[in-house]
Amino acid sequence: QLQACGGGLVQAGGSLRLSCAASGDTFSRYGMGWFREAQGKEREFVAAISRSGGGATYYADSVKGRFTVSRDNAKNTVYLQMNSLKPEDTAVYYCAADLMVASTVARAYDYWGQGTEVTVSS
Repeated sequence: QLQACGGGLVQAGGSLRLSCAASGDTFSRYGMGWFREAQGKEREFVAAISRSGGGATYYADSVKGRFTVSRDNAKNTVYLQMNSLKPEDTAVYYCAADLMVASTVARAYDYWGQGTEVTVSS
């Protein structure tokens, strides 16, 4: 089970940190991803981080240089630090767990959190 939190209302240029806590004792075996879904748009990839041992990270071009994904396997938590936020970042953000790899494709993920809403005002 995944529980995402940390969303909210922020002005453009501001920052937010999303957290996603996982239950169970196999968190380190999962690649973790963040996706977002803006109103009227399809869910899109934001960022992903591989399973423990590598920590390789992947980002959508639209967030590269502004967002940072990280994980703390001791706390069963993955984070998304979002800086220099723009109005176009407004969306519901979802975390997801992938047993195989940290994919950029939503359908590859096995488990999803409930989403946390981020609103960036101009």
